[in-house]
Amino acid sequence: MLRFSTAGESHGESLVAMVSGMPAGVSVEQEFLDRELWRRQQGYGRGGRMRIERDTAHILSGVRHGKTIGAPIAMTLANNDWKNWGEILPVETGDPSKHKAVASPRPGHADLAGALKYDFPDARYVLERASARESAARVAAGALAKMLLRALGIEVASHVIRVGKAELQRPASWEEIAALASKETVLLNCVDPESEAAMKAEVDAVLRTGDTIGGVFEVVVHGLPPGVGTHANWDERLDGLLAQAVMSLQAVKAVEIGRGVTAAESLGSTVHDAIGYEGADEAFTKFSREKNNAGGIEGGISNGEDVVVRGYLKPISTLRRPLASVSFETREPVKAAYERSDVCVVPAAGVAAEAMVALTVARLVIEKFGGDSLREMERNFKGYCEQIKAY
Repeated sequence: MLRFSTAGESHGESLVAMVSGMPAGVSVEQEFLDRELWRRQQGYGRGGRMRIERDTAHILSGVRHGKTIGAPIAMTLANNDWKNWGEILPVETGDPSKHKAVASPRPGHADLAGALKYDFPDARYVLERASARESAARVAAGALAKMLLRALGIEVASHVIRVGKAELQRPASWEEIAALASKETVLLNCVDPESEAAMKAEVDAVLRTGDTIGGVFEVVVHGLPPGVGTHANWDERLDGLLAQAVMSLQAVKAVEIGRGVTAAESLGSTVHDAIGYEGADEAFTKFSREKNNAGGIEGGISNGEDVVVRGYLKPISTLRRPLASVSFETREPVKAAYERSDVCVVPAAGVAAEAMVALTVARLVIEKFGGDSLREMERNFKGYCEQIKAY
């Protein structure tokens, strides 16, 4: 089974990503890995931290001569800002007078709940681990999953479909979405320039008022054959696993598969995807669909259409004009603490969600097709595709 974990704090020495279960023989491109990390740092409305960090992954183990060797892969991502925090957050006892407390909890953040849970006098240690800075390690792990999936012809990409009230006004093709990943300048990662300009105006408005803004990103998995995931047990369903993976990202408060939200207010005759039997030659099977309202998943199983997952991102919890809060020390009313932060992170959240989707799909692909080496997995994958093509 593919497993991954992360470690590290927002202002600690480095982030760590651990990935195990990758088959041997997968090509690992450092340039692609670092490009994914760069994409996570882009987007209009990002804060000052992005001008400090230039993320790159340092692979310690599990990759030799450019390929995975079947052993656990360990990576570190150095925090350039550590030089300013070494005495504030030392591993050893250090000087308590240099501690930089988060003196009042921020509404919407993990500050208060975490301080209560772990019995901390302030929210510093909670902030350090709960911060979305941790998602950089997920992106590094997800890049490895993408490289595995890519070897099988499966691709994962994202785009932004809403920022505030500004929404993408037309459908986006897979080719348009995939092309966004190669752009050298990232504004709001929207396929339509006019819609993107309206999204930028939404960000500009909150920049002037000291507020923050959220939105919706969409992740698409292209080239996934039918039959990945299962209806057999509740915790093995592809849609459930994807929902958990995307919901686990910082600030994501809702997840949608396909046309899940509008389907709830629609008639069944307008929601379910009619089936035909004259599919394109390049498709996995001769069975075809008129539409993809199901988002590529039926009964917890991929059906051969593009898998479509949307994440609904709340506005960032740290505001330059803070909300009301209470002092940890005195319990008196104060303004919430301010920590350097962003105004809009919807494009970056989409990149992090790509990583989580890729890791989830890669895990199920490994479980279905098996193989200690990529060559073995490719052979199993090819045989299965021939089987369903002949069905």
